[in-house]
Amino acid sequence: MSHALLIDFGSTFTKLRAVDLGSCRIAAAAQAPSTVTSDVNLGLDEALSRLGEELGGLPRFRYRLASSSAAGGLRMVTVGLVRELTAEAARQAALGAGARLVGSFAYRLTSTDVHRLEECQPDLLLLCGGTDGGNSDVIVHNARVLAGSGLACPFVVAGNRDASDEIAAMLAGAGKTAVAADNVMPELNVLSIEPARKAIRELFMARIVTAKGIDRAQAKFDRVLMPTPAAVLEGARLLAEGVGSEPGMGDLMVVDPGGATTDVHSIGKGAPAQPGVLLYGLPEPYAKRTVEGDLGMRYNAQAIAEVASLEVIARDAGLGVERTREMVSRLVREVGRLPRDDDDRAIDRALASAAVRVAVARHAGRIETVYTAQGPMRVQHGKDLTQLKAVIGTGGVVVSAAEPRRVLAAALAEGSDGFSLVPRAAGLWLDHDYLLYAAGLLVELEPAAAFGLVRSSLTNLDEETTHG
Repeated sequence: MSHALLIDFGSTFTKLRAVDLGSCRIAAAAQAPSTVTSDVNLGLDEALSRLGEELGGLPRFRYRLASSSAAGGLRMVTVGLVRELTAEAARQAALGAGARLVGSFAYRLTSTDVHRLEECQPDLLLLCGGTDGGNSDVIVHNARVLAGSGLACPFVVAGNRDASDEIAAMLAGAGKTAVAADNVMPELNVLSIEPARKAIRELFMARIVTAKGIDRAQAKFDRVLMPTPAAVLEGARLLAEGVGSEPGMGDLMVVDPGGATTDVHSIGKGAPAQPGVLLYGLPEPYAKRTVEGDLGMRYNAQAIAEVASLEVIARDAGLGVERTREMVSRLVREVGRLPRDDDDRAIDRALASAAVRVAVARHAGRIETVYTAQGPMRVQHGKDLTQLKAVIGTGGVVVSAAEPRRVLAAALAEGSDGFSLVPRAAGLWLDHDYLLYAAGLLVELEPAAAFGLVRSSLTNLDEETTHG
């Protein structure tokens, strides 16, 4: 029997999954509070001890792979030329690499920009600007300014290739670490973010893991492959596409409402599905991730109530408005609070539903009517997700919810304004064993096992409703 150990160093918990590679099933799961800020070994050892109890002793693992979102995750800043073009391409590359975007800058950097940038304290900076053969003045200016800054983080340079050598020499001369990648936008309105994502991931493994202190437990695992959100995105991609003769689920979405943020991942081209609609602006990534920092179930409960309306949340929870206001305020004060009674569970579900509804609407594209000299035209901004086959919930909030289907149903179009391109009639699924990240870690080494593993973790919530 061959096993793999798959670790997620989270900001709150260190989560372990032992999986049987032969049967493509989870063998055991365990977790313990994360201790990355003190000594990562403490939390990992406790989780390993609990895993050993579940298994009757720890086996010899063929693979021991990890992802991490601990110690603030991968804090990134992007710098581009035009906010709607190369700066947006850089943002998509950073989010797709699993980063936590803490700053985004465009045009020529000023001294004020550099001061703000230094205050962001990034782990990594992605420098972009100009199409290949196009404008190089701005990216060279920005590189010169950054070379003279107090930033100690590594740089990924993914702009106009005509300036790459000059920029690399400039940064190296200032004692900065810089890695070159292909341009994120080699031609106007052509997105090419995979090379930058790969460079970010390699720097994450080589440098960031050490900076976060996770390398202190290096003897207990083989390597940290990527940030946890990137692992989830890779798991979602595998689930959509399938492997070998095993078909995937088709275009899909993954939603993960958490305590601090709500993440949404979509796999699909998102081309216009309606006749007569023209796509406008920069193409969206096939594998897209967005992070809503104002939609955290604990740290931002008040913000959710403001964005989604306190009255709507109260009605959804079946509680009075004043009672809902009091409970939301308490959650902000007591971010570690777990549900203790029916009212707590109701408010958690209502907040999760609201976070999902708003986050999915922001992630999806929209259609608007533009009036031109030739008459009105309908244009699409962003991805058309109306035809998605599945919406999958992952993470502790959804998995532990009393009514996960009601939470995920908030991603669908019912009650939307008709212009939002959110999913219309997708099936609702639950990653009940939290294995999307695990499949994302395993996919390069054991793609068939990774696919079988993540499929085994899915529960069809529509069937449960039908049978219930």
